[in-house]
Amino acid sequence: MHFFRDAHGIYPITPQALAKRTPEYRAWVEGYARNHKIPMKSPEKDESKEEFVRPHLQRMERQNKHGVYFIIPSMEMGRTFCSLPPKYPTDDPNYRIIRSRRSRHLHYYFYIRDPVLGPLSMGVSTYLPFQSTYYLNGHHFIEIELRRQGVAFRKDDNAFLSTVDPKALQATADKLSAAIIEKRLNYWSWLLCPKFSEKDRKAVDLHRDYSINQIEYCRNFIFKRHFLIHKIFEQSCEMGLFRLAADKVAHIFGVRITKRLRGKLHSVLEKLDHGHHVMRIYCKNLVGRMYEKFSTFLRVEVCVNRMKDLGLNKELENLECLRRKLVAITDRFAGFEAQSLNVHADFPLFQRMALPVMAGKTKVAGITIHDTRMMRLMEVLLHGGTQLNGWRSADIHQAILAAFGLSATSYTITQLRYDMRKMKAHALLERIGRGYRYRLTDKGTKAALIFILFHKRVCGPLANSLFHHRPDESLKPSTKIEAAYYKADHAIQQVLDLLAA
Repeated sequence: MHFFRDAHGIYPITPQALAKRTPEYRAWVEGYARNHKIPMKSPEKDESKEEFVRPHLQRMERQNKHGVYFIIPSMEMGRTFCSLPPKYPTDDPNYRIIRSRRSRHLHYYFYIRDPVLGPLSMGVSTYLPFQSTYYLNGHHFIEIELRRQGVAFRKDDNAFLSTVDPKALQATADKLSAAIIEKRLNYWSWLLCPKFSEKDRKAVDLHRDYSINQIEYCRNFIFKRHFLIHKIFEQSCEMGLFRLAADKVAHIFGVRITKRLRGKLHSVLEKLDHGHHVMRIYCKNLVGRMYEKFSTFLRVEVCVNRMKDLGLNKELENLECLRRKLVAITDRFAGFEAQSLNVHADFPLFQRMALPVMAGKTKVAGITIHDTRMMRLMEVLLHGGTQLNGWRSADIHQAILAAFGLSATSYTITQLRYDMRKMKAHALLERIGRGYRYRLTDKGTKAALIFILFHKRVCGPLANSLFHHRPDESLKPSTKIEAAYYKADHAIQQVLDLLAA
């Protein structure tokens, strides 16, 4: 009211008076785009804005230029002021009620390449109070800083796939502060937002305050092999969906469960349009997510849609305090999943061995725990040690017949080759060079030991406990492998006793 009535002498404050600056700003934007040869066009209905402007961003990056490279006009809902006559007559016939409301009006989206923050977009309302919204990605800031420091890295989209100096990468990520962001946003606000004269600025203290409307913070876990990422995520989803009850979710986000708690407290597994599964946990307006990224790392991230849910105001100055809270949340989220996976009972070796595998275009059968024929082969290969490494299949066949007192008809050489083919398909057996000599792989040695111990000490006693006889330890031979067997026997027996208790 003071701005229009006292500073500019405009009274009554009609809708035409409120909208007077809108056509002036639209004309300025069109002239700015025309003078700087900036494309100004709206995408198709179902087309993404980012994909629509991407070729222009790539052209600016090749030319190593900075500034506005595209403007998109869009009709959207936004905050405005409206002038309404009073419901009842007043002494002043020109009296108007000025209210704030949301209405559909024109917005301009400026797509900018900033020298500090990298690519960002800025949406400006064309109607009072000319509210502006910025969308930026901290990964672009990190990328620019690493190049300035001369640190080599490899990046795809918003993911750093590798770097020669991980500590420099983390230090650069921590460097992004509210002061750096505010300085750059002030510059683009001064350049692209509606202008006010010196008289206007003297009459009213005009300034812009920046607040955080939505923010995402992520933590990436890197693995040397892609298979581990998928298996860890798969098991985390299986156990997390059952164990992430309301109390666990509240503990991860650091909130208390009370009767006044609003919002959701649950977990869900979703498969989105872009093709990979995402495990989500919800708490109020907070969302935690875990998913695979480019089959390169496992990502844990938190999305904050309402700062008050974390006990903070939404001013940009609270960015560092918010970062510390999000670090603690991602730590608890990842720690919960690590605790769920750090158990001996969740070892899927026998499950994987029992599944068929593909060898070229042929499907090879799996190895089941009750396969006594396979158990004999593994035991002979394991007890033979280096003596049988590099032996032909006929020599292994003779060793099995002699060790178990079998006849050539009860276990033929064809059956042996079939069993060896299954072991090769599961990467338990390998051929030496181009000859037909075989030996256990490192994985095969470990799997054979577990297979035999499990078969003799767990399956055997449970199936035939009346006739089970444990070897006398006082008469054991003085060999390293027998000593290891007895040591494993004692350890497994302790586990069985605890399970039985």
